[in-house]
Amino acid sequence: MLVIGLTGGIATGKSTASRAFRAQGVPVVDADEIAHKILEPGEVSYRLVLKHFGDEVLQAGSDAIDRGKLGGLIFNDSKKRQLLNRCTHPYVRRRIVGELLRHFVRGHAVCVVDVPLLFESGLHRFCGKTLVVSCSDEQQIARLVARNGFSRQEAEARAAAQMPLADKERRATRVLDNSGSPDSLAEQVREVLAEWTPSPLRTLGTLLAPVGLVASLPFVRSSVLGLCALCVCTAWVAGSIAGVI
Repeated sequence: MLVIGLTGGIATGKSTASRAFRAQGVPVVDADEIAHKILEPGEVSYRLVLKHFGDEVLQAGSDAIDRGKLGGLIFNDSKKRQLLNRCTHPYVRRRIVGELLRHFVRGHAVCVVDVPLLFESGLHRFCGKTLVVSCSDEQQIARLVARNGFSRQEAEARAAAQMPLADKERRATRVLDNSGSPDSLAEQVREVLAEWTPSPLRTLGTLLAPVGLVASLPFVRSSVLGLCALCVCTAWVAGSIAGVI
C-alpha cells in the first residue's frame, strides 16, 4: 500500500485536496480529526492537557476543551506548545498507525495521511510519497481573512508561525498548485493517482505477504529457505505499509 503524506500551509487548500482524494475512492486518515477525538473527555490526552494547563482551557459550563483557548495559550509560547505536543502527538501517531493498518488489511492500494505538521513532526519519514498543497502568499492571506475573520495582521502572524511553504515545497515529492479553481486541484489529484497508484498485482502481493510470513514461521529453525521466506515477507510487509514497495 502506498502511503501519501499530504500537507500544506494554513488556508492553502489541504482540506480541498483531501476531499478530491476521497472523491476518487482513496481513504484519507485526517490527523486533525484524530487530534479532536483524543481531546474528548475520557481520553488520555484530555487528562494530560487538563493536568498541565488547568480548567481554564475548558469551555464555559462544559467539560469539553475549548481548542480556541488552548491555541491562544500556546501560540506565542514555544515551551507551552512543546508541552501540548508531548500530551497529544504520541497518541495521534498511534491512531494514525492503527488507521493505516486497517486500510492495509482492507486491500487499499493507496492511503492518504492528511497532516498539517507532516514535516515538523517527522511523520513524512513513514510515507512513500509526500504532497504539499500550495498557493501564493497573497492568496493564502486573503483566504485566511475570509475564512476565519482575522485581520490582515492576524492572518500574517498565523501564516508566519508555520514552516515556510517554500521549505515544505522543497521537501515534498510533488507540489499541488491551488492558485486556481477546485476543479484544477481535483485534476492534479487524479494525475497523481494515475501515476502513483500501485498495480493490482503489487497490491495482491502486499496482502499475501503477511500470510507468507505466518506460514514460514514453523520452518524458520529447520530450514534456511524458511528463514529467507520470513525475511522477505517481513520486509515486504514493512515496505508496503511505508509505501516503499
